Amino acid sequence: MTETLTRVGDAGRPRVIIDPEFRTMDEVFDPDDLGRLAEAAEIVWGRDEPMPADLFHAEIAHASAVVFGRWRHGPAALDHAGPELRALLEVAGGHEHEDLDDRRARRRGILVGSCAPAFGAAVAELGLALALGMRRGIVEADRAMRARSESWLHEGNHRNRSLFHATIGFVGCGRISTHLQRLLEPFEPTLIGYDPPLRSQELKARGITPTTLEDMFERADMVFILAAPSLSTEGMISRDLIARLGPGRGLVVLSRASIVDFDALVELSARNGFRFATDVYPAEPIDQNHPIRDNEQAILVPHLAGALPEALHRIGSMVVDDLLDLFAGRPAAKLQYLTEQNRAGLLQPQRSDSGRLQMPAPSGKEQEPIGQ
Repeated sequence: MTETLTRVGDAGRPRVIIDPEFRTMDEVFDPDDLGRLAEAAEIVWGRDEPMPADLFHAEIAHASAVVFGRWRHGPAALDHAGPELRALLEVAGGHEHEDLDDRRARRRGILVGSCAPAFGAAVAELGLALALGMRRGIVEADRAMRARSESWLHEGNHRNRSLFHATIGFVGCGRISTHLQRLLEPFEPTLIGYDPPLRSQELKARGITPTTLEDMFERADMVFILAAPSLSTEGMISRDLIARLGPGRGLVVLSRASIVDFDALVELSARNGFRFATDVYPAEPIDQNHPIRDNEQAILVPHLAGALPEALHRIGSMVVDDLLDLFAGRPAAKLQYLTEQNRAGLLQPQRSDSGRLQMPAPSGKEQEPIGQ
């Protein structure tokens, strides 16, 4: 654990509360990044254990920024904030902190930022690995070798396909798709995308042909599910769409399970002979007896996509970069910041007692892309 103690700052020097729990200081910040911040600001708390509420309320009155893992202080914590508070920066991975009143913060001119972009490259990397694993039958071959039932050479390859020159579909064309597109470039794919809020010209400028979901599931060799969860995307990948997939084709689920009809995915993959891979599930951990565990068409990964050590340290680097820019009077641009325009698309949905997704009301202004 990093033993950074509460310190009294010099007059006029920014003070930054760092309260990263459930993460640890060493998990998020490497020594160089923490040193960069310490040169420019006084670090308050900076310990792995949760900051006591009374100390937090006392310190936020003089803080320029708060870096936090869980917002445990309730919506009234902003009552204690002083006029110097410029930013609330989370290091968990998303904006869904139900006791944080982001609209109230933004009305006071306080930025509300998320480290979500730090995970984009790592998620895309796993997506490429899963796609290659499916196209080349790597996991199935490994299972067969261990069971002493493998097929060699041409016989073992009859279901496998190359990723080179494949038609790749992106459901959601946000940041993750941008990272994934860069990784896919050497394979010279044909890219098609579905993200209605994005203008066709924007997708075409990236080399992606806009299309409908129906067309994508009819002709894509590999479909990546990259859309963010919302009322409009819940259950979007329906049984009817999944039923269009067949042998030699595949589906990779990287965003959230609520977007896909998982029961249909498990059932139809076994019946229709297509492969799929997923890093997310309707409930996590997935039930020990869930039929997906016995599906030989599937590559199953227990939500490993983003939380690599390198990605976690990228969080600290981005947080420090943005804080230093803020203190120097420059725009903060590394993290993902809530606005009234993007709020409904970025806040993760909560489940009501009836099981339905609940999302913040949209602002009625320009829509954000559905992709993460």
